[in-house]
Amino acid sequence: MKKTLQMTFILGMIFLSENSFGQTNELGSEKIKAEKVTQNTYLDLVLNVVSTNINYGTANTSLADYKKAVLGGQLGVSFRAGISPKFSLVTELYFLMKGGSLTTNNPLTINKSTLRLYTIELPVLARYHVGRFHVNAGPSIAYNFYGTREIEGSTSSVSFTNSSDGFKHWDAGVQMGAGYTFHTKRKTILLDVRYNYGLTNIAYSGEMRNRNLIIALHFSNPWKTNPLARR
Repeated sequence: MKKTLQMTFILGMIFLSENSFGQTNELGSEKIKAEKVTQNTYLDLVLNVVSTNINYGTANTSLADYKKAVLGGQLGVSFRAGISPKFSLVTELYFLMKGGSLTTNNPLTINKSTLRLYTIELPVLARYHVGRFHVNAGPSIAYNFYGTREIEGSTSSVSFTNSSDGFKHWDAGVQMGAGYTFHTKRKTILLDVRYNYGLTNIAYSGEMRNRNLIIALHFSNPWKTNPLARR
């Protein structure tokens, strides 16, 4: 699954690069405009599917052949504030399901198991624009408010107490990625591919850190007047 996602990301970037080079003249004119025009400000609905997995620290290598990604939902809002012709600030608030799965005969749980953590997350990203391309990175903080663990078809709620099988409510990480903007007559469509690298050990016993790949499409109209533009 991990290799498939990596290939999807690489092929997607190749496609976008070819599309960009095929529009050299158009980008040239846009570059001239971009030197004078502050990035627009947007408020978008976020509704995506996320590929999520768990990193087990020192035990991750021995579990690598048993790990499987889990698809989770993402729902919330994204606010992008245009600051200057090259920079914008992006902050989001969304619900996100995180977790991961281990197949049968794994060294940790023996039986097949799937962990799901239901989270509220807030990333704050600095975004740098080059024509229609952008790169962004920044910290994120999350709160795990509920979770379940399924083992061989039997599902139970996880504990958020300091115990051998307990999990922590708070999580922090770094998000980084890149994207491309498409313009249509009515909408601006932004493709953003981002990796969420969890820094916090969310387990009281052992090591467990969240890892997520987020592929997002934003359909939006810019604000007619940008209140955050640098005059």
